[in-house]
Amino acid sequence: MAAKKKYGIDKEIEAHFNEDLGEIELFQFKNVVEEVDDEATEISFDNAKDLDPDVSVGDSIGVKLDTNQFGRIAAQTAKQVIIQKVRDAERDIIHNEFTSRKGEVVHGECRRVEKGCVVVNLGRTDAILPTREQIPGETFRPNDRVTGYLIDVQQTPRGPKIVLSRTCPELLVQLFKQEVPEVNEGIVQIKSAAREPGMRAKIAVASTDPDVDPVGACVGLKGSRVQNVVQELRGEKIDIVPWEEDETRFVCNALAPAEVIKVRVDEDNHSMDIVVADNQLSLAIGKRGQNVKLASMLTGWKLDIVSESKMSQRQDDAKELLKLIEGVSDTLAQSLYQYGFTVEQLANNEVAVIATVPGFSEEKAKDVQDKAKDLIASGKYAEEKAKQMEAAKATQAMGVKRSKSAVDEQLKAEMKALQEKEKTEANANIEAASEDESKS
Repeated sequence: MAAKKKYGIDKEIEAHFNEDLGEIELFQFKNVVEEVDDEATEISFDNAKDLDPDVSVGDSIGVKLDTNQFGRIAAQTAKQVIIQKVRDAERDIIHNEFTSRKGEVVHGECRRVEKGCVVVNLGRTDAILPTREQIPGETFRPNDRVTGYLIDVQQTPRGPKIVLSRTCPELLVQLFKQEVPEVNEGIVQIKSAAREPGMRAKIAVASTDPDVDPVGACVGLKGSRVQNVVQELRGEKIDIVPWEEDETRFVCNALAPAEVIKVRVDEDNHSMDIVVADNQLSLAIGKRGQNVKLASMLTGWKLDIVSESKMSQRQDDAKELLKLIEGVSDTLAQSLYQYGFTVEQLANNEVAVIATVPGFSEEKAKDVQDKAKDLIASGKYAEEKAKQMEAAKATQAMGVKRSKSAVDEQLKAEMKALQEKEKTEANANIEAASEDESKS
């Protein structure tokens, strides 16, 4: 670059480092010709022969240039270009190194915190832990140890940008790989993971060896293995769920510790209605809906938690709607409901599908389908369904009102008991003071 600025951009110049002399040599390459037309790119055969006796016409020969003529500006230009190229090479090396490590857990030290974003020193370079990737309520100070999951590496004009995360489920999986040898060796497989960062997490595990308990292997002796992961995630509670190939059983395991009574599967909408006992409803839903939300993320199914009494009411309402169809008795309504048919499904399904219900021939199925269509067309079905929805809302509102009143009654009773206790203690103090006075 420096030589071209001095001798001209159009000249073909190469720079070589001579290790024996410890200096940089510059050569301008020219074509050997009989007659010179352009002195910048050509050299005569006679002049070339003085430089190299074995040269012939048509060859390209390098003419050494005098580097002593370069001034301070040319030297400074050479220095800047070399430094820049070295920096670019370092950035490429770092970018390639961390790109290959993408998806790994990395450890570093907190260098500083800028507008909520943590800058982490990884040794050769810095990484960033954005605010959105931090566990809520977690704080870092300079020199604190930081463990994060490498989610992205970007090449920017200022160098590689390495992004870490402490909220992604993959971090949980990698931490278990580090703590549990069976997971690292592949004996125990983590099928899926779901997290509510800083609050609660669930992982589904399965074993390829029937002699190895996957849950026990992840928990460890007296919970030592899982506790190490919990401490790394700042006290995040972790539920270890045994994975099942049967999806309904897997969902039931994922909702633990709640006990499931019945599961109703809707393949079309990829959802399940989970029926639990009335006293298990809050346990199944969890605090702020965490339990059901994590179970849904873990299994990939949309889950609707329903109490036993509410499901019983739903069944009764569905049967009542089916009985609106002319000719459908209690027994037929029960059969249709058990096979998952509603009035709309009867109207829209094929006759052959309806005929699979016990007690239905194709002729009878066709007749019921026609009557179901007539019922919907008359508007009576929509009217009855609207009434049921209003009744359900009224019942729910009454339940909320009752629960509020029960809470109020409990608070009043506790306040009354507290006042009586304070009154009794005050009387006892007065009596004690009177006895002391009489003795004195």
